[in-house]
Amino acid sequence: MTAHANALENTEAAPMWKSGSNLEKILAEGHFAVTGELGPPKSMNTKLVHNKIDMIKDFVDAANVTDNQTGIVRLSSIGTGILMEQEGLEAVIQMTCRDRNRLAIQSDLMGASVHGIRNVLCLSGDHQSFGNHRGAKNVHDVDSMQLIRMVQEMRDLNKFQGGEEIKGGGPRLFIGTAASPFSSPIEMRPLRLAKKVAAGADFAQSQMIFDMKLFKEYMKRVVDLGLHEKISFLAGVGPLKSPVMARFLHEQIPGIVVPEDCIERIEDAGKGIDSDDKKALQEAYRAEGIKLCIEQIQEVQEIEGVAGVHIMAIQWEAAIEPIVRGAGLYPRPNLGPTG
Repeated sequence: MTAHANALENTEAAPMWKSGSNLEKILAEGHFAVTGELGPPKSMNTKLVHNKIDMIKDFVDAANVTDNQTGIVRLSSIGTGILMEQEGLEAVIQMTCRDRNRLAIQSDLMGASVHGIRNVLCLSGDHQSFGNHRGAKNVHDVDSMQLIRMVQEMRDLNKFQGGEEIKGGGPRLFIGTAASPFSSPIEMRPLRLAKKVAAGADFAQSQMIFDMKLFKEYMKRVVDLGLHEKISFLAGVGPLKSPVMARFLHEQIPGIVVPEDCIERIEDAGKGIDSDDKKALQEAYRAEGIKLCIEQIQEVQEIEGVAGVHIMAIQWEAAIEPIVRGAGLYPRPNLGPTG
């Protein structure tokens, strides 16, 4: 057995919890987890952050805080995560390979940990050409698989990626990864998740799912591979705001499949409303989008291998409360962080 394997199997030296986060405990104790997403502002206006925290903190077990999503400069993931923790909303900071080399990543993760952050989602990062600094140079010193392993070794082996010991111990982080069940080639997606499990991921959050038939086929393969016993899988869901949004997601965002019947359902919600009454149309579309999201949550709860949902209400955090209440997932069990 390798030194790496021996260290990971030394249960006497290992703590009871990998991170002690509320999210880790919720999943470990078999509760159906609910995570949300908080998008930082393109400014230092922390009032916007506080308003979003107030909207969702009682309705999720933790919330992702994005890291310059779509390559657009925003308030930092770690800075926003600290504000969230101070106000009682557990953060899942996103850490991308796009913007940092391995020195900066390890330094930032230790900094996040000393401020009480216990969850991290390891990502490649959206290409900078999508954002507001298209001439920026990406880094990609490590890829997402290497990032997962690096964080795991910092935590479980108390060592830096270069091999040096982290005196006093490494950051205690619950390690997350992204899953994209419908990205091409679809048949390889469960195998890619298996690689992330082998690298050390503790939980996965998927891209938004609307095609339940395809998702059930994906999860069957995940279960057949036994991955559901090694990683907690959170199915991504999100409310559709309008038919335009539904078609945009389906046609423009890789890995998202929105069936025609879902699009038609949102369109039908606006029938009979004067097309000039934009407010009434918006309210009708959004109400139906929330209703559809609730139904999808109830459906994924019955799928073997699904341990929770990740609600992506894009720039619409106010939708999380009615979705969680409507799905019968409120109140949330609050087990609190440890240590």
